[in-house]
Amino acid sequence: MSNELLVPSEMNEADRLTVAAGPADGIGLMRRAGQAVAAEVLKRYPSATHVHVLCGPGNNGGDGYVVARILADSGVRTTIWASGAPRPESDAELAAAQCSIKPRPLSGFDAATGSIVVDALYGAGLSKSLSGDAAKAIDTATALGLPVIAVDLPSGVSGAGGEILGRAFRAEITVTFARKKPGHLLLPGRGQCGEIVLADIGIGDDIIAQLAVSTFENVPNLWLQEFPVPAVDAHKYKRGHVGVFSGGPSATGAARLSALAAARSGAGAVTVLSPANAMQVNATHLTSIMLRQAGSLGEVQEFLMARHPEALVFGPGLGPKPKVGDFALQLIKALADGARASATASHADAIVLDADAITSLAHQPQALFEVARQPNAPALVITPHEGEFGRLFPDIAGVMTLSKLAKARAAAARANAVIVYKGADTVIAAPDGRAAINSNGAPWLATAGSGDVLSGIIAGLLAQAMPPFEGTCAAVWLHAEAGSRFGPGLIAEDLPLALVPVLRELFEAR
Repeated sequence: MSNELLVPSEMNEADRLTVAAGPADGIGLMRRAGQAVAAEVLKRYPSATHVHVLCGPGNNGGDGYVVARILADSGVRTTIWASGAPRPESDAELAAAQCSIKPRPLSGFDAATGSIVVDALYGAGLSKSLSGDAAKAIDTATALGLPVIAVDLPSGVSGAGGEILGRAFRAEITVTFARKKPGHLLLPGRGQCGEIVLADIGIGDDIIAQLAVSTFENVPNLWLQEFPVPAVDAHKYKRGHVGVFSGGPSATGAARLSALAAARSGAGAVTVLSPANAMQVNATHLTSIMLRQAGSLGEVQEFLMARHPEALVFGPGLGPKPKVGDFALQLIKALADGARASATASHADAIVLDADAITSLAHQPQALFEVARQPNAPALVITPHEGEFGRLFPDIAGVMTLSKLAKARAAAARANAVIVYKGADTVIAAPDGRAAINSNGAPWLATAGSGDVLSGIIAGLLAQAMPPFEGTCAAVWLHAEAGSRFGPGLIAEDLPLALVPVLRELFEAR
């Protein structure tokens, strides 16, 4: 797969393994990287009057010396500004020796309008805040509005977590190698990268496979082989049954949005589980979605025994009340107990906890984490946005040195659940350490009810026997893709129908 994301240490190991396997050596990889960047500069900026290449002391700077040599040999006026000499006996030192341009000190960096900057200072491996001459160079380039081409990652952006370390270049183009890094996709770093160009420098898929990578970009080839395609003899219950819990008479819309999304995503049957006082309201608005009274745990268990749904959605429209959290705990425990007692007893394979369920459980999070670890407990998917994440995992959320990716992983391990840490850079993390970063979202999805639709899509795919992590990743991607394609004017009610063309393309790809 080419959807792996490499943290800086993994990228370093990929370089090492490639050199060890031969025939490429370190300077050979550096030359290929520099050639890839120089080719983009020549293609994108053929009329540039002057190219300023900013070189750091490490391998990123070594790539810069190769870029400068190629540009100068191509007749481009080129100046190198160095933040220090390359490390002795390094590939970067060799690259600098092979470049005839005498570097100037970065402290004197100056440029004129019409020139461009190649940022080869620090790349993805930076671990401390950018300051001094590098920060001054960023300010100069920014003030002049100069186009910036970043080598690997804009200097100042963390490759591991996307944080901005002090200052960072804002690039028009970022050329990276072998695989993207988490910092290319996580905010705010993603906003600094511009267009990302992935260059092949000879690090093969066999090398990447040796790294046992656990972080991925959330794209279809991550989960497409698990995507459900109905069998020719399918009937509605073979395609999976989803139960969605409804709020009271004034808060039923969220459950109906979720239910419709579950149906659109392919579940063969969907039932709204309604308290008695909301039955009439729900009945007025439902057609293909079934309706059942289930205001107590006993009534819910009767439904489970009768219909054996594969997935449940609990939370949308239920209200942020402690009793809602209590009910969620009782439900999970009852499902685990039922699954242990008999293969035909009342149980569901998965529960999506969303919205008010998350806030309602925040006053007793440890109880949730304990019940989630019971033998035979259903798979849990928890879908917090920033505020909900902070309420359920306050200590994790409060560690400012952790990236969003690291926080999602820590929460998934603690809760024994798939965590969907929502936002413009949604992270999906599994208890086993796998994580995916979504990158196809759009601001149109920031609308009331959008999250309810997402919870329904997740449940619909899990009901069709997708594994929890893959099914959740697929749902997040589908939700974002539908919203992106719809564009301005989107409201949550549009999303279920907007899924149709996206689903059709996935079926054809399978």
